[in-house]
Amino acid sequence: MGTKTTILFLCTGNSCRSQMAEGWAKVLKKDQLEVWSAGIKKHGLNPLAVQAMAEAGVDISKQESQLINELPIKEFDWVITLCGHADETCPFFPGKRVHVGFDDPPKLAEQGANDEEKLVHYRRVRDEIKAFILSLPDFLENK
Repeated sequence: MGTKTTILFLCTGNSCRSQMAEGWAKVLKKDQLEVWSAGIKKHGLNPLAVQAMAEAGVDISKQESQLINELPIKEFDWVITLCGHADETCPFFPGKRVHVGFDDPPKLAEQGANDEEKLVHYRRVRDEIKAFILSLPDFLENK
């Protein structure tokens, strides 16, 4: 087997979508991908994202919200932005970059009266991110 493709999943706060993507990739594509996630800002790990992923059998509770400059490597084969703000403000990285946007669960969940109503949004986005991760690395070969 050849070298793994290195990917950075980038969101504004590295609290939800990028964490979900990292978690799914580590579980579903560990033989093909080497992945990290980071943010433009550090917001901390979103507890409802942790819960939604745990419901799907993926433990992201030990992952940490981190800034780009805290990553152990600085060059990636691909940087994948998952939110519009990160796409617009992403610093330069050697390698390729693509934007694959997903709705923001915390923003959508603001109107939820309780955690169960809020989790509906997290679960939907979690499942959409899973489907995207399943398309990797083939999706990137067409970019």
